[in-house]
Amino acid sequence: MYVEKTKPNKTQKTFLDSFFHLSENGTNVKTEVLAGITTFITMAYIIFINPNILMQAGMNMKGLMGDAAVKAGISAINDPIVASVFTATCIAAAVGTLVMALYANLPFAQAPGMGLNAFFTYTVCLTLGYTWQQALAAVLVSGILFIIITVTSIREKIVDAIPQNLKFAISGGIGLYIALIGLKGGGVVVANPSTLVSFGSFTSPHALVTIIGIAITAILMARQVKGSILIGIILTTIVGIPFGITHLEGIKLISAPPSLAPTFFAFDFKGLLGLGKAGIFGAFTSIIMVIITFSLVDLFDTIGTLVGTAQKAKMLDADGKVKNMHKALLSDAVATTVGSFLGTSTVVTYVESTSGVSQGGRTGLTSLTTGIMFILAIFFSGIVGIVPAEATAPALVIVGVLMIGAVKNINFDDFTEALPAFLTIALMSFSYSIANGIAAGMIFYPIVKITTGKYKEVHPIIYVLAILFILRFVLMP
Repeated sequence: MYVEKTKPNKTQKTFLDSFFHLSENGTNVKTEVLAGITTFITMAYIIFINPNILMQAGMNMKGLMGDAAVKAGISAINDPIVASVFTATCIAAAVGTLVMALYANLPFAQAPGMGLNAFFTYTVCLTLGYTWQQALAAVLVSGILFIIITVTSIREKIVDAIPQNLKFAISGGIGLYIALIGLKGGGVVVANPSTLVSFGSFTSPHALVTIIGIAITAILMARQVKGSILIGIILTTIVGIPFGITHLEGIKLISAPPSLAPTFFAFDFKGLLGLGKAGIFGAFTSIIMVIITFSLVDLFDTIGTLVGTAQKAKMLDADGKVKNMHKALLSDAVATTVGSFLGTSTVVTYVESTSGVSQGGRTGLTSLTTGIMFILAIFFSGIVGIVPAEATAPALVIVGVLMIGAVKNINFDDFTEALPAFLTIALMSFSYSIANGIAAGMIFYPIVKITTGKYKEVHPIIYVLAILFILRFVLMP
């Protein structure tokens, strides 16, 4: 009996091809994996910078023990809280990126956001006086709020209500603010009683290492070297050794993942609400302001990254909208909530995802690769403690350069658009507060529109936000 042999189906898809729809998106496994690695290398600087910034919010043993920690010889290298923040940063980034990969099937990576970690530290903790445990509680609330407004599609409506020029201004303003933080942290810009600020001493090793780091990173960026920021951090750390800035004592290259215990579920809701102090009502406007700022900045970071990158990569649907936008926003909301439980600030979608997309990444396999790389990074916590602030300061300046580019899209020819945008940018840095910058823009936008008869250009949601911000300044001067 003759049995016809079945010919192999050459068009049969592999599991990865079927799950991530590689063929439909004109890509393959090799391209996606290489794109994912490129994205990780480009944004891996966050695992160094985030613990460094949050440490200044008191997320270290010195913040809990004061001078006793110093006497006990506890440094960033062996500080259990700093190490916990490192682990939280890696896991939160991995979770957000993996959800983006497996649920939204998009090549975007997530991690604790630059700008929001600065707001967490310098505004919420150091200016408003909240502890880092209370600030984490605020991040959790904003994450849950994100989930609710995303599921109900309110988030998209808020995005549509915010004037486009203010969106650009917020992004650019945060860039300038981050650059200022970097220059200040590296000793290049210092306080001056006569002029408020001035140049630091260029005979200081701190300023010298920072300037060298900026030059190194700038050259790498100009030559379009992949992973320029991360390479810049590493090289500046090495440069800091002969200057006495980088200390190599007690380091371990590869080690077991640091424990999350010091920061896991470390919420202080009672302190956040001000119970026993000014009462719930007295603290209401303050915490609303904090939560709104966390939410708005995350909102604009994520939307801007998704839309801008998708347009560049031609990943839009027939209506000109980002594919799976709703799923991407929900991924971001879930990541922020998980990150707060672990012990880190708000998680956002990273603009550095464009590096992987530019290498051909088009599906969730790219972000799956990036997420796996973040998990592997947990085993290299020993090298984080040796990275000095002078090595991460140049990275902040470079990120600021990348973010401030959004201002070129602002319509400065229309004064009713230009003034709110300018105040947003200027007051973020001049008042050392992201919240103040956003508030100024939101308040003055309806004012100049109403007085020029353009009140119909203002969405009702903007009026509500403006009133909330005014109440914040009146009730909490």
